[in-house]
Amino acid sequence: MDTRREIDPLGEKAIPKDAYFGIQTLRAVENFPVSGLKTSPYMIKAYVLIKRAAATANMQVGMLNPTIGNAIIEACDEVLSGKHLDQFVIDVFQAGAGTSFNMNTNEVLANRALEILGKQKGDYKSLSPNDHVNMAQSTNDTYPTALHVSVLMALQPLLKALDELSTAFIELGEKNAHVLKSGRTHLQDAVPVTIGQEFNAYGSAIANACTELRRRQENLYFVALGGTATGTGANSHPNYKRLAVADLAKLTGFPFKPAGDNFEALQSHRRAQTVSSGLKELALELIRIANDLRLLASGPTTGLNEITLPPVQPGSSIMPGKVNPVMAECLDMVCYQVVGADAAVALAVQAGQLELNVMTPAIAYNMLFSIQILSNYLPAFTERSVKGITVDEKRCEMYLEKNPSMATLLAPKIGYFEAAKIAKQAQAENRTVKEVAVEKGLLSKDELEKVFSRKNLLNEQ
Repeated sequence: MDTRREIDPLGEKAIPKDAYFGIQTLRAVENFPVSGLKTSPYMIKAYVLIKRAAATANMQVGMLNPTIGNAIIEACDEVLSGKHLDQFVIDVFQAGAGTSFNMNTNEVLANRALEILGKQKGDYKSLSPNDHVNMAQSTNDTYPTALHVSVLMALQPLLKALDELSTAFIELGEKNAHVLKSGRTHLQDAVPVTIGQEFNAYGSAIANACTELRRRQENLYFVALGGTATGTGANSHPNYKRLAVADLAKLTGFPFKPAGDNFEALQSHRRAQTVSSGLKELALELIRIANDLRLLASGPTTGLNEITLPPVQPGSSIMPGKVNPVMAECLDMVCYQVVGADAAVALAVQAGQLELNVMTPAIAYNMLFSIQILSNYLPAFTERSVKGITVDEKRCEMYLEKNPSMATLLAPKIGYFEAAKIAKQAQAENRTVKEVAVEKGLLSKDELEKVFSRKNLLNEQ
């Protein structure tokens, strides 16, 4: 393999001649052969946008030679267009704070910028990863900034998928608003609801979780960029922070602002934790809903079987004709992963010490992975499961007729204890509450019709 030689403060190494990454990236590849998982494209894009904004700001304040700065910007634009992505080779589990990935980015952009200027890769005296691409920056302010930028970019497709899932449930609810069924509390029969109300509630829960995520994403608009190593802004021009953050906002379309306290922004990742917690809270709702769908579809002969989930694949390798709720099962597993990822984020968030939280790469990986798997799967779940749900109206009616909790509606007329006797008798004799009430003559026929009317069952005004 053809190589070139590069030197850093620890010595000299041979780098693949065609590689845009350099010696510090190679050291990290050797040091951290952990998972084989590479950095999210959202993080790559976020970091390169930061480098572009920094180059622009440094040129504006007169610190960066325009020839060098414009070459860096051109290199950034190439990566943002999708080129050279195979050069970002750092494992997601890496050196603390993300120095390995920051240097991977610096080296790729520096070496490509050198080529743009007609020079050789590795000619860092002409254009340096540290002195030029990383000018007025530190891993300690750029990685937390990239965390915020990447999560915001990744969240937008997820928010759209949640809107579509919520809408699908609400449309299902409207379609089945007329179908009365037994309510259930404690997994036992309870007073009636409509199956449309159940579906509407699922849609509302998802919409509310999505609204909360939208609200919490605003916490990420405040970024650490400009704080450099410890929050003081060492080695940066007094106007750099304001200009760099303004350009980052322009490039991304998000209303980024400099953190009110740069020292806090380097020490604390509470803002990111609010979004991670929002993802967990969403996952908990989705788990609950998926499990309800599995329960409502259970059977077909020994379960509730009030709804049918679309069959998408055979359910058993040995039992012919069996169909399983596989889409809901997969959603459960996706959401368990999200809950676990939030636990990892929480541990990393509390691990900030003194002027820096060095566990930021773990926070970024887990949050971006959670968003990725939810964004990938929810559209499939919406299209291949929710939109194809059908309701067995006759079975819902059958369960409702024999529901002993219907006696609850008699209580205002005959009292709790008399109603309880009727419920017990109806259950023991496998009869309906209405039949037993008629037999006992406790209410007139007209009164019973009013008590068991749809209007009274659902407390409609």
